[in-house]
Parts: sequence; C-alpha cells; structure tokens
Amino acid sequence: MEPTEASSNNSDRNCTIENFKKEFYPIVYLVIFVWGALGNGFSIYVLLQTYKKSTSVNVFMLNLAISDFLFISTLPFRADYYLRESNWIFGDLTCRVMSYSLYVNMYTSIYFLTVLSVVRFLATVHPFQQLHVTSVKTAWILCGIIWVFIMASSAVLLKNGSEKKNDITLCLELSPRKFKKLLVMNHIALVVGFLLPFAILTICYLLIIRVLLKVEIPESGLRASHRKALVTIIIAMTIFLLCFLPYHALRTLHLVTWKAGACGDALHKATVITLALAATNSCFNPFLYYFAGENFKDRLRDVFNEDCLQKVKAKCGLPRIAEEQK
Repeated sequence: MEPTEASSNNSDRNCTIENFKKEFYPIVYLVIFVWGALGNGFSIYVLLQTYKKSTSVNVFMLNLAISDFLFISTLPFRADYYLRESNWIFGDLTCRVMSYSLYVNMYTSIYFLTVLSVVRFLATVHPFQQLHVTSVKTAWILCGIIWVFIMASSAVLLKNGSEKKNDITLCLELSPRKFKKLLVMNHIALVVGFLLPFAILTICYLLIIRVLLKVEIPESGLRASHRKALVTIIIAMTIFLLCFLPYHALRTLHLVTWKAGACGDALHKATVITLALAATNSCFNPFLYYFAGENFKDRLRDVFNEDCLQKVKAKCGLPRIAEEQK
C-alpha cells in the first residue's frame, strides 16, 4: 500500500483521480523503466569493471545503482496495474513487494546519497584521516547497516497485501483499515528518512562552500577532490529538492487531510505527480556516477574502446580468414 493512492471507497462520479492515474502512471513508469534500466544497468557494469581499484565512493555508488535497478524492475508491474484500471493479477506476495520496494529504494537512495556527500566533504577537510575512516571494508559494512536498517524498518509494509473488491483485486490502495498505521509510519519516515539526511546534506553543502571560499588550493589533485565533492553534493541536493522534498511534503499533507470516500482531486493529483518524481531519482543517479565517480569516466572510455577494437578486429578478421581458406 502507498499513501499516495486513492481509497477504494471513492465512488463519486465527479472524482477524476482514477482516470488520471490510468493515463499518467503507465506512461511515466515505462519511461522511467527504460531510461533507468539502461542507465543503472550500464553503471553497474562499469562500476564492477573498476572493482579491483575500488574506493569507498565507488562502493556506495554501486550499492545505490543496485538499489535503483531492483526498484526499476518493479515498474512494469505497476504500469500494468493501472492499465487494467486498478486490477492486480500478479498475486498477493508480489503486491506486498511493490510498496516495500518503493520505500526501500527511496530511503536507501537517500542514505547512500547522504553518506556519499559526507565522505566527499571529509575528503576536502581531513583527506588523510578520511582515508582510514572510509576504507573499502568500512564502506561495505556501512552499506550493509543501511540495507538492514531500511529493509527491517520497512518490513511492516509486507503485511499489507492485495484486497478483493467485487470482481477486481486491489493493490497499492489506501484504506481506513491501514490508515492509522501508515500515518504513524509517515511521520517517522519523514523525520528519520528525509529531514535528518536532508539537514546533514545541507550542512555539508554549506561547509564545502565555506572551505572553497576560504582555502587556496595550489595542488591539482586537491582541486580535483574539491571539485568532485562540490559536484557530488550539488547533484545530491538537486535530487533531494526535485524528487524527495515535494513527495514527502505532499504525502504528509495528503495523509493528514485524507478522509475515506472524499475526492480531494487537486491534492491527490499533485501527490501522484510527486510520487512519479520520487521514482525518477533512479534516472538521475547515473549522472552522479559519471560526473563524480572515481575512475568512472576512464573505465567508460575503456569499455567503449574495447567494443570498438573488437568490432575492428571482427571486420579485419573476416577477409583474412577468407584468404587463408583459399
């Protein structure tokens, strides 16, 4: 269940939210699926190619890309649900996984982006101490803690499955039976899952600006580390402001004002749009890997050069084989 979805009790003919979701969600989800699957799938491949020379930054990015890819794989199921006019055909267990996957992806993304920004910031202020604090081993341990924490705290969503109504099976719907529990969960997620990381990210952004304004950096290596830190935090801040902030604000307002059987079309449509924006974070993260990843651009060039070299060898090899056969 998702707090952005309409109650199954909405039967008022003047309510247009169901038609809006049917028209809006499938197109958006399928576009995000194609774009995100290509971007994150290729990013995972490139990040794994650099694994032998891996850094803590690349470990966090790899986990972020895996989280995005797992979530993106659920989007065709969501699109199918709305194309069938809110009729779920994939079974109760799959329905439970849908909302669970959304929240796991959203909050692992938030925490991975925050940790990445903190690591980059530390590299500009205490570069030598930071090497010991954020080793590859420590990065994997921290990633494991984030995964376990988010997956365990979201596990309550697995209790909410599909519901039968007349001749259809509902999924991803808000109902009075689930409302109180979801309202409490929303407030906890708002504070721990969004406001706290957003505050940390904002502090890192302000402090890195302060460092860049105060310190003269003569060495090109240090200049590169400062640039990557600034790029990381700017991209992370953009994702927070564009994807996560509108969704958390509208989701909270929607839950606080929600009443069973009421339309609330304007607010509900706005919340639906912000949910789609939250899902697009999976599409923006590959830009982070490209512009701020360690050795990502170099490995990307190597991958393309290897492909081009193989194509050239294949083209050149055919005539040679033909000549040898003569």
